Amino acid sequence: MKMKAETLEQIKYQMKRVKAAGGFYAKRLKDIDPEDIHDQADFEKLPFSEKADLRNAYPLGLAAVPEEQIVRIHSSSGTTGTPVIIPYTKQDVDDWATLFARCYAIAGITPKDRIQITPGYGLWTAGIGFQLGAEKLGAMTVPMGPGNTAKQLKFMEDMQSTVLCATSSYALLLAEEITKRGIRDKIALKKGVIGSERWGEKMRARIANELGVELYDIYGLTEVYGPGIAINCKYHTGMHYFDDFLYFEIIDPKTGEVLPDGELGELVITTLKKEGAPLIRYRTHDLTRIIPDDEPCPCGRDLPRIDVILGRTDDMVKVHGVNMFPGQIDDVLKQVDGASSEYQVFIDHVNGRDNITVFVETEWPKEKYKAFEKQLKDTFKSVINVGIIPKAVAIGDLPRSEKKSTRIYDYRY
Repeated sequence: MKMKAETLEQIKYQMKRVKAAGGFYAKRLKDIDPEDIHDQADFEKLPFSEKADLRNAYPLGLAAVPEEQIVRIHSSSGTTGTPVIIPYTKQDVDDWATLFARCYAIAGITPKDRIQITPGYGLWTAGIGFQLGAEKLGAMTVPMGPGNTAKQLKFMEDMQSTVLCATSSYALLLAEEITKRGIRDKIALKKGVIGSERWGEKMRARIANELGVELYDIYGLTEVYGPGIAINCKYHTGMHYFDDFLYFEIIDPKTGEVLPDGELGELVITTLKKEGAPLIRYRTHDLTRIIPDDEPCPCGRDLPRIDVILGRTDDMVKVHGVNMFPGQIDDVLKQVDGASSEYQVFIDHVNGRDNITVFVETEWPKEKYKAFEKQLKDTFKSVINVGIIPKAVAIGDLPRSEKKSTRIYDYRY
């Protein structure tokens, strides 16, 4: 990506604001004069910020505006430590709604749609983001929130919802329940907007086929507004994002070096207009690539794109000296006949050796489990170069989740 002149000016303005605010970034950038940032190369010398930095700013050390301008906070879950608190101004809320409404429009969703929202509301950014965007678009919302699957299906049927917003795990659970109850011909879903966790092609195909919908990946994170900062269009050639609000870089996660367009690495985001808590060179730990300009999208939109998220740098596990990501496991399952999208990996250390046990749901009958397990083991070895203990289980045997699914359990440490 080549930084636009106006983008550089926006970043310098944000740097002046956060330095004047006296919070985290004032300390991080104390020896840097924004007027010394003349071009993209100068910008790329600026230090990164990490989630740990944002945690250390708890509760309101990220605020770049007076408290009376803060109209809302959102927060990360805090399950792995002190939560991150992100303050929003009224303009931030309006901007988020604008971004999300753009995402809906790119997905072909209109004010005539009825949007059923199943992600959670509250401190988490998901549900309220889907709501804001739908209201900005002018569509009717069915703000269900998570859980109570029977009620979800009743409202889906009675309200004739045309769009489902969900995590991929919950979308799969709903799809399976609709099939089990035989009510597919009674629902009116046309599209699914899926976010919050990565998902493979097999899972995508199952949800699309069982619900009879077209699916769209939506991307976002609590620290940067929330969901609604990127989405794919009907051509599914990557996710369009909004460079008038955000500047994206891809870096080598080990060296921090900025990578050329097209190369896989870690996404780094700088916010251009955020008032409450601007972020400068924020490491997301999400793995993707910027799609080069010489691969234009057939939709004709003049928006840059990133590829779908492969995984996270902190999702990686190292076994037998080999780095393994959930995205690689999805690639394995694509190549194994009869494999479902659903799997769980358990890693433990026994008698001085790492053992990897992989449970995979399959549509094959039990008499074919042995052959299935052999194919699974051979494919893992050829694709990822690790040996596993394969375990075939029936469709539906692995747990389903109304939120994000945990797929890799590492018990070695």
